[in-house]
Amino acid sequence: MPTFDYIARDATGRRVKGRADAATESVLLADLSAKSLAPIRISTAGAPRAGGRVGVRALSASYRQLSELLRSGVPLLRALRLLGRGKSNLTLAKAWSEVADAISAGERLADAMSRHPRIFATVHVAMVRAGERGAFLEPVLARLAMLLEQQADIRGRVIGNLMYPLVLLLVGAGVVIASLVFFVPKFQDFFNKMPSLPLATRILLGASALFTGHAVLMLVVSVVFVTITIILLRKPAVRYWIAERFMHVPMLGPLFASIAVARFARMLGTLLENGIPMLQAIEIARDSAGNPVLSRALHNASEAVRQGEQLSKPLAESGLFPEDVIEIVAVGESANTLPSVLVRLADTLESRIDRTLAMLLRLMEPAMLLLIAGVVMFIFLALVVPMMNLSSQL
Repeated sequence: MPTFDYIARDATGRRVKGRADAATESVLLADLSAKSLAPIRISTAGAPRAGGRVGVRALSASYRQLSELLRSGVPLLRALRLLGRGKSNLTLAKAWSEVADAISAGERLADAMSRHPRIFATVHVAMVRAGERGAFLEPVLARLAMLLEQQADIRGRVIGNLMYPLVLLLVGAGVVIASLVFFVPKFQDFFNKMPSLPLATRILLGASALFTGHAVLMLVVSVVFVTITIILLRKPAVRYWIAERFMHVPMLGPLFASIAVARFARMLGTLLENGIPMLQAIEIARDSAGNPVLSRALHNASEAVRQGEQLSKPLAESGLFPEDVIEIVAVGESANTLPSVLVRLADTLESRIDRTLAMLLRLMEPAMLLLIAGVVMFIFLALVVPMMNLSSQL
């Protein structure tokens, strides 16, 4: 009898990890359901896994290719073997090859995919399992490919819009550091002969001495700071505290909240469209939201839905969802069209995000240039003012 490792959530929403023996994964799912556990991830204990992560677009392309092969009448096992012979991404090809081996041994596609959680996320496995049970696997794979493409597009737009201000910031920081290391020290002997210096000049010379004379100390302090930060960020309470404070940052807080809400809406809508039950869909979308504050709010929403309430009410109480979004969700629940409403809502929110990012970019460019110019002007004045004072005295 095979042994399975599982991660689930209990009735209180707490993560539970365990290992159990079961004849099949379906039997294990029934056992977990009897214990009031909602499974998040199930994998065979000791099962081999592919060697690394796979890009979102590569995975999306493989889902779309598998969907097209099935639509063309190619048997599932033959289609998987074809994907396993791919050369563009060896890690993904190896994973599909192992999935094909498991299929030939009598396993279901979702069960075989769950053995590779680093490649096939929980939401992917859940959608594939629903497609297998409902005999609509091909459209599920096509929707999954579209979902990944849309996620990659919005991530690319966010990163692309923020790239130019980031480059400006790095260039400005490089100019300032180069000035402190190579340019300012040349005036050190000259300023040492002066009886008194302005405060700005003393600050500038102190910063230059810190970069030139204590570079090793600064490096050690930076490494220690980064290490402590990484350790703290692994704690859920710290991540939640940071995310909650970040939500109150003007413009940026609402922007990243909108990104998380759009991702949740698209994920939940796609899951519901593919036959995933509401409670399980909320739990999967919660783990995929990528925002601790939203994750906690969705936990409360899941408990409310479990008790028979509508989804819109606990979402409104969380304070993270705009009023128009809550109204749209409420209308979708009343008309029994929530899945399609959520997908269209995600499209609307992503359009808002694009407009907000464009506006922020237009504001950040001159702000970054003014900041760099201000720092350079400070360095210039800190060096020139003492010389002007000295010449006036002479």
